[in-house]
Amino acid sequence: MRILGKIFGGLLALILLAIAGASVWFWFYPVTVNNAVNKFTAEFAMETPELLTGLGMIDNTPLDFHSGKLSDYTKARETKSLARLKKSRASMDRFNPEKLKGQEKLSWEISTWFLDDIIAQAEFDYSGYRVNQISGPTVDLPQFLTDTHVIKNEKSVKRYISRLNEFGRVLDETKARVEDDRAHGVTPPDFIIAKAINVMNTFIEGGAENNPLVTTLRPKLDKIEGLSAEKKTAYIEEATSAVNDNVIPGYLAMIALFEDMAKTATHDAGIWRIPDGEKIYAAALHSNTTTDMTADEIHEIGLSEVARIKAEMEAILVAQGLTEGSVSDRVKQLMADPAQQFANTDEGRKEMLAYLVELNEGMMAKAPDYFITIPTQPLEIVRVPEYSQDSSPGGYYNPPALDGSRPGRFYINQKNTADNPRWTLPTLLYHEGAPGHHFQLSASQLIKNVPLLRKVSPFNAYSEGWALYSERIAKTDMNMYAEDPLGDLGRLQAEMFRAVRLVVDTGMHAKRWSREQAIAYMLDNTGNTEDEVTREIERYVVWPGQATAYKTGQLAILRMRAKAEAALGDKFDLKQFHELILGNGAMPLGILEKTVDAWIAEEKSS
Repeated sequence: MRILGKIFGGLLALILLAIAGASVWFWFYPVTVNNAVNKFTAEFAMETPELLTGLGMIDNTPLDFHSGKLSDYTKARETKSLARLKKSRASMDRFNPEKLKGQEKLSWEISTWFLDDIIAQAEFDYSGYRVNQISGPTVDLPQFLTDTHVIKNEKSVKRYISRLNEFGRVLDETKARVEDDRAHGVTPPDFIIAKAINVMNTFIEGGAENNPLVTTLRPKLDKIEGLSAEKKTAYIEEATSAVNDNVIPGYLAMIALFEDMAKTATHDAGIWRIPDGEKIYAAALHSNTTTDMTADEIHEIGLSEVARIKAEMEAILVAQGLTEGSVSDRVKQLMADPAQQFANTDEGRKEMLAYLVELNEGMMAKAPDYFITIPTQPLEIVRVPEYSQDSSPGGYYNPPALDGSRPGRFYINQKNTADNPRWTLPTLLYHEGAPGHHFQLSASQLIKNVPLLRKVSPFNAYSEGWALYSERIAKTDMNMYAEDPLGDLGRLQAEMFRAVRLVVDTGMHAKRWSREQAIAYMLDNTGNTEDEVTREIERYVVWPGQATAYKTGQLAILRMRAKAEAALGDKFDLKQFHELILGNGAMPLGILEKTVDAWIAEEKSS
């Protein structure tokens, strides 16, 4: 069962009520869809301290009961959570959707789809690899502790150290789950085991004193006004002891377990290799694409898109005088061009970040011409933490805290600056920052009078589809590449990357491609470096179906826009269309299409 991390929630009023006892809920609030959804969201958030901290709503306030704790990672907790979710889903049937209107009806449709989906996935007790090279507590919790846990006073320092001690308990619980998975036929492929071991060894190799959980604490202590040198030293010693006595032993035990699993691990890449693997993949595709498309249908769409994009890339390359070799070979030439690279030094990395800031400023200057709602939350552009860069993607985005205490952050992997030449960076920024994830996730937080679930975007096809759509409108509508043909090539290369994902994800998990076959196909069609491609393919191995969300969502939004343009003609307003897509938050694609159809009908009659 995989339901941890699937729901985000915790409105202040809801938390207060949950503390008092969920049984009193409806004494105080009328039975409405919003309150019903907020109730089950709050109940889940109450037992998930990391989610509450991630929202940034009550940490370091008198209501903070959680920020010295970490979640329960036991099987018993997941069983209890699943039972609660089933009860919550049943409670939604008290409402008749035919009698609901506007946002309330939309909230019912979105929340019931969401609950049905996670319940369906949770029915598979053993559905994937709990610890791997890119996710799981051994990867997620260090970054949560160093980047998300806010330290602003002595109390928050003590809570941080409490969480360091809790981390040891989490590692023990997770190890028990991995052992249980193994007993039921679920172990990662040999190459995933090797990468996971490497990530864990890298994290602990410097000892407790040099561990990021300790070294990142020092500058935070320096910012606490009035904290004496003696207290700073004492807190560092406490943190060091916690890491030495609890965290490192937990990692060593996990490493030993993985080394033992490696002795009998196979090399097959696809999720079909585990019990019920084909059913698990079908459920993953449904969840990630929010459609009923089969693996074969998705595979064919991918092949078609690869062919289209390759032809467009060919045209740009020829115009630039690059005519010899395959498209991939010529892209590789450009990737290796020293004139397009930032130095792989600290100074070069700073220059890259400064260039990204400049690009963001240029995009934000044009944004009001194409969008009605502009995010009030700032965007911060930072480096992926060095301890996780070996297995992290090229870039990713974390949304701002709901209370404004933490900005939106675009993380770029700077392990090797050659992985991101200058001409590839605009599209990466437009996807992760503005007008991509930063606009979409920030806009969802601003929606009024909807349950909190509507604000946190738990639908990959919508959120990743929007980000990929954003890359395209930067070219077709916003004209960001008018004087930058290589930047436009970077856009096409990024779109090719997502089209290839449809092919290789379904290839490995449904058509039984090997890891090497998938790597070769991606190398042949993208021009990306072998290291980058290998990281991506191995990511798809441990997150089946997730990579199919991007292109599926983009094509759906483009199809909805084309329908609206055809139906409305001169009455079509692009800013209003974008406001419609962003203004209701994330949702399954079928529900989104219904909202677009309703908007078209309304605009035609106005």
